[in-house]
Amino acid sequence: MRVLVVDDSAFMRTALSRMIASESDFEVAGTAASGSEALTKIAALDPDVVTLDVEMPGRNGLETLRAIMTRFPRPVIMVSATTEKDAETTFIALSAGAFDYVPKQMSPTSLEISHIRADLIAKIRAAALSRQSQLQAAPPKKSPRSFSPGSRDVVTTLPAIVALGASTGGPKALQEILPLLPRDLSVPILIVQHMPPGFTAPFARRLNTLCSFTVREATHHELVRPGVAYIAPAGMHLTVERPSSTQTLLCLDSQRSDFLHIPSIDLLMKSVADAFKNLAMGIILTGMGSDGAAGMSAIHSHGGLTIGQDEETCVVYSMPRACAELGVLKRVVPLSLIPAQILQATQYRKRA
Repeated sequence: MRVLVVDDSAFMRTALSRMIASESDFEVAGTAASGSEALTKIAALDPDVVTLDVEMPGRNGLETLRAIMTRFPRPVIMVSATTEKDAETTFIALSAGAFDYVPKQMSPTSLEISHIRADLIAKIRAAALSRQSQLQAAPPKKSPRSFSPGSRDVVTTLPAIVALGASTGGPKALQEILPLLPRDLSVPILIVQHMPPGFTAPFARRLNTLCSFTVREATHHELVRPGVAYIAPAGMHLTVERPSSTQTLLCLDSQRSDFLHIPSIDLLMKSVADAFKNLAMGIILTGMGSDGAAGMSAIHSHGGLTIGQDEETCVVYSMPRACAELGVLKRVVPLSLIPAQILQATQYRKRA
C-alpha cells in the first residue's frame, strides 16, 4: 500500500512517514510540502492513498483535495488539527470526497504519536483495501432481506424513536441523508458517530445549518423531543431514560470504560431497545469494526425495525456486515433510501 504524505510541516512529514513505514505492508511513496507539489507527485508516483494536511499555505488542503478528486481520484485521508476551524474544514472535505480524517493532537513541540498512529494506520489500511474488500467479501451467514423502493413491508407499530450508528464514512453519509428529512419529522433521532473530542460540536452545528429540523449535541438530562436529532458528544456515552410513556431523557456518562468506543453505538441502541421495545428503530451505517451489532440485535429481539446500509454505498462495510451476519437486519438499503425508510416507517404525511 503506497502512501503519499502531504504536509507543510517537516516534522509532521517525518512523523507520519515513520509511522507508515513501520508497517510491513505499507510504503511511503513520497512526501510533499504543498498542494501544488502534491498534485505533481500524485501524477508521477500514483500512490494508493494520500494523507493530506488541512491547513497549508498557498493551495490549502481543501483546494488540493478538490483538485485530486477531479484529476486523480483516489482515497484521501485528511490530517486535521482539533481546532473548531480545522474541524469545520474537515467536514467540508468529507463532503468533497475525502475518505476519512485523522486528528493530530499536537503542541508546537510535540505530537501524541501513540494516539495518532493506531488511528492513522487503521484508516490508511481501510482506504487502500475498501474497494478490494468489497469485491472479495464473503456473503453473510444469514442473508438479510433486501428492500427495493417499490416494496412495502407491513409495519405493525410505528417507531417512536430512531437510534443511528456510524463510524468511518459516517460524517459524509449523515451530511447526505439528514438534510433530506422534513422539518416536521415525528420522531427524534439519536446519533452515535465515532469522533474525537472537539469534533462533535462543530459537526452538530454544521448539520444544523444543512437540515430544516434541529440538530444539536446532546446534553445530560435533556428532554427528548420529536423532530430533533441529538449527536452524542465525543468521550461520553449516550443512553435514554423513560420515566413515563410521554417523557424520555438523555443521559450522558463518561465513567463506563468497558467499551472499545466512547460513545458506544451498542450502549445507545441497547438502552433504546430496553426503553422502547418494539417502538424502537435502529439504523447502522458505514464504519470499521462491529460496534452496533449487539445494539441492533437488541432492537431486533424486542421487535423493533432494523435497517442497514448496503455494501455498495458504504465507505467501509464492516459494521453493517457484522449485523447482517447475525441476521438482525430486517431491511438493507442504499444510503440514499435511508430517509425514505424513516418516513415510511413513521407513516409521515406532509402537512398541507
